[in-house]
Amino acid sequence: MSGEHDLTERESPERESMEFDVVIVGAGPAGLAAAIRLKQLNEDLSIVVLEKGAEVGAHILSGAVVDPIGIDRLLPGWRAEEGHPFKQEVTDDQFLFLGPAGSVRLPNFAMPPLMNNHGNYIVSLGLVCRWLAEKAEALGVEIYPGFAATELLYNEDGAVIGVATGDMGIGRDGEPGPAYTRGMELLGKYTLIGEGVRGSLAKQLINRFKLDEGREPPKFGIGIKELWQVKPENHKPGLVQHSFGWPLDFSTGGGSFLYHLEDNTVAVGFVVHLNYKNPYLYPFEEFQRFKTHPAIRDTFEGGKRLSYGARAITEGGYQSVPKLSFPGGALIGCSAGLVNVPRIKGSHNAVLSGMLAADKINEAIAAGRANDDPVAIENEWRAGDIGADLRRVRNVKPLWSRFGTVLGITLGALDMWTNTFGFSFFGTLKHGKSDAASLEPAAKHKKIAYPKPDNVLTFDRLSSVFLSNTNHEEDQPIHLHVKHPALQKPSELDVYAGPSTRYCPAGVYEWVEKDGNDVFVINAQNCVHCKTCDIKDPNDNITWVPPQGGEGPVYPNM
Repeated sequence: MSGEHDLTERESPERESMEFDVVIVGAGPAGLAAAIRLKQLNEDLSIVVLEKGAEVGAHILSGAVVDPIGIDRLLPGWRAEEGHPFKQEVTDDQFLFLGPAGSVRLPNFAMPPLMNNHGNYIVSLGLVCRWLAEKAEALGVEIYPGFAATELLYNEDGAVIGVATGDMGIGRDGEPGPAYTRGMELLGKYTLIGEGVRGSLAKQLINRFKLDEGREPPKFGIGIKELWQVKPENHKPGLVQHSFGWPLDFSTGGGSFLYHLEDNTVAVGFVVHLNYKNPYLYPFEEFQRFKTHPAIRDTFEGGKRLSYGARAITEGGYQSVPKLSFPGGALIGCSAGLVNVPRIKGSHNAVLSGMLAADKINEAIAAGRANDDPVAIENEWRAGDIGADLRRVRNVKPLWSRFGTVLGITLGALDMWTNTFGFSFFGTLKHGKSDAASLEPAAKHKKIAYPKPDNVLTFDRLSSVFLSNTNHEEDQPIHLHVKHPALQKPSELDVYAGPSTRYCPAGVYEWVEKDGNDVFVINAQNCVHCKTCDIKDPNDNITWVPPQGGEGPVYPNM
């Protein structure tokens, strides 16, 4: 048995181990759906779910308007139960195009049918995961929050046989401290990876088993979100409002969401596609500017900001989904990149992918198999509801990237309409280069002047990070690894003008002058685990790995 980073006996004591039928990494919608489904199929199966957040839901952030197709199949009688989190059904669906001073509402009848949100629910996905965790534990699933899976374990044949959690109590110097505790090995017949967007284990598996061979490069966006308590007269329960256009220019992809939940709360968010070219672009500040638009700002007049968070979003879709199965397990949910970009929805596909994986893993275990490639998961997803959902929108992102906002969205809408009837004028378009390679040298662009925050409607990053309840023990190894430090100054700073100081929504990265030299500073304690740096660094020079278990943001209801 071996891991990605083997330790000698001299360096660390032997880890204790526990054995299960199935090990699941990530207590998100995909991981919890898989755990529940496995227990529904065979109550005697032993299932463990590892969650790196301090509690289930602590690291969950999404819009979220949820298509209940997955929940309906997983828990058919849920609507008759008390205590479920789906309190607010969508009552009004609006699409706006924003200019600098005004807006135009697009008629709903012109929108492709799959863009209709009626029948969906506005909800906190964190609360959904807490509710699903209760369902899973009632069935006998073991859930361990506060434990980050940091290492994959392999047998002599190279198949995955489980994961190891990270050691605790290691100091900044890499040496064990007084509170040092060795991680544990969790071994299983199969391992499901549902750790979310750009997960560290998923990256290793994709590389090791070449799961992305023959696929388009993965594509991403950065989503930044706030939760507000607004005045009753500004609250419209059930309103879903999406927009595109200002403040972004027509060559930069992105848009907004405004969701009116129950109890006078409104979720507002902004997404910037990470294939943007201008290194001076500042996604956080674009979000703050968006809130000042005349069509938006009145909603928040006299309101109070409650929460803040950010995370990357998978946007590659149908063309970029890697091979889901590998020897010993499978990728599920956002680890597999199953978000429907124009709908800004992925939780429904996450639940469906967890269920599909559970069905095939249960069949494999019942047949006496273990640690082989459950290839039926890969072979069947495109023919089911997940494949149909992603195939219909497969060209929206490439068209937007290629032709810009106005023409690209128009062509994308046309393609979604024709795909409603089963065909496309465009076939299946390619994405081309990665988001990191999309960034252009600063010499090709002009700096963007952003207004100062007023601390009423608009805010700075550090006060925002405070609302995310983010915490990291400072005396631990930095979990943001710069592979080639010598490359940062001549390239990231000198050529690209230090984009890390802007694309990070938490102010983690700084360039400071020290003794006449520019020094790259990493404020790792601010990190909200969005993974943008792992995606957008122009040299692919930054790697995100989990810090000690339980650390990072603690989102109460995002």
